[in-house]
Amino acid sequence: MKEIWTTMASMMGVWAFCQSLLHTVFPPELRFASLKFFHRFFSYFSSFCYYDITEIDGVNTNELYNAVQLYLSSSASISGTRLSLTRGINSSAITFGLSNNDRLVDCYKGVTVEWEHIVTQRQGQTFAWRPLPEEKRGFTLRVRKKNKHLVLNSYLDYVMEKANDLRRRSQDRLLYTNSKGGSFDSRGQPWESVPFKHPSTFDTLAMDPLKKAEIVADLKDFASGESFYQKTGRAWKRGYLLYGPPGTGKSSMIAAMANYLGYDIYDLELTEVNTNSELRKLLMKTTSKSIIVIEDIDCSINLTNRNMTGCGGGGSSCSRKNNIYDVAPSTPVANGGEDGGGNTITLSGLLNFTDGLWSCCGSERIFVFTTNHIQKLDPALLRSGRMDMHIHMSYCSFPALKILLKNYLGYEERDLDKQLLEELEGVIDAAEMTPADISELLIKNRRDKKRAAVELLAALKLRAEERSRMKSRAGNGDDVEDEEQEKRALDSPAEGSDQLQESCSDCEVKGGYIVEEDKDEGIQ
Repeated sequence: MKEIWTTMASMMGVWAFCQSLLHTVFPPELRFASLKFFHRFFSYFSSFCYYDITEIDGVNTNELYNAVQLYLSSSASISGTRLSLTRGINSSAITFGLSNNDRLVDCYKGVTVEWEHIVTQRQGQTFAWRPLPEEKRGFTLRVRKKNKHLVLNSYLDYVMEKANDLRRRSQDRLLYTNSKGGSFDSRGQPWESVPFKHPSTFDTLAMDPLKKAEIVADLKDFASGESFYQKTGRAWKRGYLLYGPPGTGKSSMIAAMANYLGYDIYDLELTEVNTNSELRKLLMKTTSKSIIVIEDIDCSINLTNRNMTGCGGGGSSCSRKNNIYDVAPSTPVANGGEDGGGNTITLSGLLNFTDGLWSCCGSERIFVFTTNHIQKLDPALLRSGRMDMHIHMSYCSFPALKILLKNYLGYEERDLDKQLLEELEGVIDAAEMTPADISELLIKNRRDKKRAAVELLAALKLRAEERSRMKSRAGNGDDVEDEEQEKRALDSPAEGSDQLQESCSDCEVKGGYIVEEDKDEGIQ
């Protein structure tokens, strides 16, 4: 035993002598060049090539690393037996991925690749303005040399696209609103956000099925049309105009669009924006894959039809100078604030916001405008490129009524009496009731389904008779203004009570009181 230890000590001494001799005879540069030569020699005969994707690229985070980490968390790609579980901020799902120094095999277009998650301890850091993490993380991608062109040309792009889709679907959507007066929050952002939990979908939206199918097809073509927009030289954006009476579901339509596409919503309040410059800054701070909403655009600021007499119509006093619409302080609804005259957004600024060069500072954006009075909008806002698709949100039709009966009462068409259906179909168009009004009637009696259907039919018949009398009086030469007042009264869901009548942009003062038409949208 003693001889064995003596032999081992001698061998270690010889090894130490040879190592010191090697360091003395061969300088570090020569040793490094020799190792590099042998590495290239063996790599030349190897059938694999390797790609390293580190977590930190200099001082910035490597987006490709985050994308690979998220992509490998999909259940279709995971084949390992030891996984790490995480849940991100604003995420409603738990994701899982590779553990440290674990590996898995992925397949893309018949080509097999291997991913390895490498985690090593970082050496001690000296003083740095931005300290690095204690662990050095990265992914190593191993692929056969004959398939490296496929990986570089399409596989990594596929990983990025898949990761973005997973990130958008796993995170809760957010609803943003601009801060008052263009101020910034603690993070330097002009937008404030809350989780968006609106349950509206195209399945529950009370609307003609053919029109819904047309809108869904248009949204689908837009979301998958990146190559088309690049080929045609157009900015990847699209504009929608939702117009119609209050309570016809314009807000629910916007929520359904966001839930269908998985986009965030930016609710732009123009009355809180003072200048065109602030408007551009707000646009620059929006993200791709988002819906920018301007509700009641005819009420937010006075950008009405220049072909109409007067600037604002409806008795509002305003003047137009150099395409800037300044509204008198006596009409606070149109001037963007109670301080009067603080809003100087121009029609040109709004047009550039929707269709100018600044609108191209992002991609995959949707602009949605809503209004109750389309005739009051300037034709320059309505043209294609700004409001590409005009969607009329009309009174409740019979196909929309069947959707409401299914949503609120659980009734399919076959569950209702045939005679009742025929009576409903015969009276629904003449009644001109909004989906919000019908929804309220169904909610009140949802515990007694039969009673709800009968009372709905009675309400529709009563409304149809009132409409018929109103049209008869209008045909006999009665005052048109009285007709409009009665129509607004009929549109109000509260019957037999004092009704507040609103008309977003033009208010009528009678006896010292301002009577306005309610512009709140109904939730379907």
